[in-house]
Amino acid sequence: MPKIVITQNLELFPDQAERLKSLGDTTFYNDLAKSPDEWLWRCHGADIICTGGFGLKQKLYEIKNAFLSLSFVNVSWIDKKKIKENNVVVSYCPGCNKDAVSEWIIAMMLNLFRQLPKFINVKDLPKGKIPDFTLGLTGKKVAILGKGNIGSRAGKICEAFDMKVVYFKRGNDLFKCVKDADVVINCLSSNSSTWGLLGKKFFNSLKRGCYFISPSDEKIYDVNALLDALDNGTLAGIADDAGGARAGDCYDSFYVKLSNNPKVLVTPHIAYQTDVTAKVANDMMISNIEAWLKGEPINLLK
Repeated sequence: MPKIVITQNLELFPDQAERLKSLGDTTFYNDLAKSPDEWLWRCHGADIICTGGFGLKQKLYEIKNAFLSLSFVNVSWIDKKKIKENNVVVSYCPGCNKDAVSEWIIAMMLNLFRQLPKFINVKDLPKGKIPDFTLGLTGKKVAILGKGNIGSRAGKICEAFDMKVVYFKRGNDLFKCVKDADVVINCLSSNSSTWGLLGKKFFNSLKRGCYFISPSDEKIYDVNALLDALDNGTLAGIADDAGGARAGDCYDSFYVKLSNNPKVLVTPHIAYQTDVTAKVANDMMISNIEAWLKGEPINLLK
């Protein structure tokens, strides 16, 4: 039987743990390794490795002759040539986070448009003064960059709010897509074709008073150009999930930079973290192993 290692607590449901046990000699670790070296030690001798990002990003290229089933989406950072040289095959979970991340997008859009953080539990509004009107979503134009799992899901929700939805897809005119948009949502996949795509020219082309929302990797846009657009009034507000940070890392330099600006709503890469994502991702992770063992692999990094 193949030796399977689950390197950390992946929030497995009982039925998922049983599925894994049925596939081989399975070892479960229910805590995070204290160091990348400990993570590598946990992987030693395994034929199949199930893991999150910690340890993997530091020690992946020291793994040899193994099948890795990853419980997340972003694998753009993996050097495919190096893993092939080490006889390592990687599968991942495209779309596992679409429900949670699209919910985060809509929540951020509502917070920006309606200025809800400003009014929640407020105790010091001037007596007798009616607060200024905020913006509603109905009829507003939203430009969604990327029509993959997350972009499509977010677009459907925006349509339910009677917003005017346009998508930017590969080969489209980016500037035409975002022209006159009230909000731009960056759902682009992080890869060499999108890194640096959104620069100073892009942000300067936006309608004055536009909002920018991004759950995606910050490699896609120039953060200084983004903040300059906020400072000069082109952008009225920003929401960001610090996509390149480790989940929950409030000390990540990119997160800290954005969190210091009062016009930015930033979360420490938690947009994907719901029970729904955990269930879907783990089911996909296990299905990827089952398919691999049957000789009919799916969701491979190619």
